[in-house]
Amino acid sequence: MAHDVHTHVKSNIEFEYARRRAANEMRGQVTTFAIMIFLTLIAFTMVLAGFSAYLVIPFILLLAAIQVVLQLYYFMHMSHKGHETASLFLYSGALIAAITVLTFLTIVWW
Repeated sequence: MAHDVHTHVKSNIEFEYARRRAANEMRGQVTTFAIMIFLTLIAFTMVLAGFSAYLVIPFILLLAAIQVVLQLYYFMHMSHKGHETASLFLYSGALIAAITVLTFLTIVWW
């Protein structure tokens, strides 16, 4: 029956734990966002400085890969429990894609 529903009231300790946990998670997300902005500024600076394309392109691709990992881990909450299956499929797909790209590069350049 509807009137038999029990509502859980958080104690002060549970409330403080949840608040600290949320604050730590927010701190991690803000720090990650700042790191990603810094990596983007590095990429723009390299392009504007006029470095060789043979240096800039691989370096920008490396920075992009780092940003993808940071976004998946922090902003897509892959670090939380219960996301193991999604993480497995995502990282398996990324591994297969990397192997495919490496294979085609080897075939073309060999």
